Amino acid sequence: MSEVEVRWLSIKEICAHLGVSNDTVYKWIDKHGMPAHRLGRLWKFKREDVDSWVKGWRGSSADTNR
Repeated sequence: MSEVEVRWLSIKEICAHLGVSNDTVYKWIDKHGMPAHRLGRLWKFKREDVDSWVKGWRGSSADTNR
């Protein structure tokens, strides 16, 4: 059985993946429980965890870059 390496994404990469700003991601982490891991001053994300969270989240469409 081969193991697949899971790469952790930076804040810049997850913002590009989701098409939102840094401020939006930080707000989602703080107020909506977006899955993220803090390593010192850095935030890291697993793409699969974030994608699952987005699919299951029922936030309003107005709650993005504002």
